[in-house]
Amino acid sequence: MASTHSFYQLTPIKIGCQARGIDLSKDVSDEVIAQIKSDVTKHRIVVFKDQHDVSPDRHVEISKWFGELESSAFYKHPKSPSLDIFRVSNDETEGCTNVGRTGWHIDGTFFQKPYSYSVYHMVHVPKRGDTVFAPLNEIIMGLPKDQRNKWERLWMVSDRRGNIIHPLIYSHPETGEKTLCVHMGMTDAFMWDKGTPKERMTDWKETAELLKEINHEFIKDNKAIQYSHKWEVGDFIISDNLAVGHEAAEESQIPRKEVGLRVLHRITVAGKEIPTKKYEVPSV
Repeated sequence: MASTHSFYQLTPIKIGCQARGIDLSKDVSDEVIAQIKSDVTKHRIVVFKDQHDVSPDRHVEISKWFGELESSAFYKHPKSPSLDIFRVSNDETEGCTNVGRTGWHIDGTFFQKPYSYSVYHMVHVPKRGDTVFAPLNEIIMGLPKDQRNKWERLWMVSDRRGNIIHPLIYSHPETGEKTLCVHMGMTDAFMWDKGTPKERMTDWKETAELLKEINHEFIKDNKAIQYSHKWEVGDFIISDNLAVGHEAAEESQIPRKEVGLRVLHRITVAGKEIPTKKYEVPSV
């Protein structure tokens, strides 16, 4: 069922909503900006359709509605139109390749405050090359009680920067719902029971076993929990990076000569809080 307010029309999709009836290339009022921010928080993903005229500068401007931008961690491709835009592609002469292919993740787990939002604009759409999303709270709430309690004891150790350790399960800073700090390709180890006498670090074998267990929750039941977004010309996505995990589909790297050019512009908004459990954790 479609949902309509005075600014644009929202239609539910598997995770989030599609939005039609607004042109983001044009100036909008503070009231509209506030509604967009509210809708992203509520729905986690909003796919604005038919945004054919959003320039790189406007992409940057829209992203700043959500906070300070953070672009220090990614490579600046020569063809990127802005230092704040991460340009990815299936052609290394056009953008960075193999991005998002290290497994399920949120972006920025190697920061003390992981990115809060990701803002995507597909500027060249290939025949195939989805971005796949998964709702993190649903994954947690779908766990058996014993397994959920087990995950509550885990902290992920990032492999990119020293001393960055985040709880695997924590409270989303905006909604308060439980969410995951996860990166299948950038986890060096896990820590059990951080801050207690039982605190210990996993070895490589146990780390691999835990990553496999976590990954299973994203792919089980024939990937039932996933939403695979098939890009169309004009798609502009604003996503809550802390509420949905994602990865680029394998087909996103099919050569240009087979599926056409794929160029995606992504901007990341700096995190606002260190991941924290704002609830009582079951005793172990």
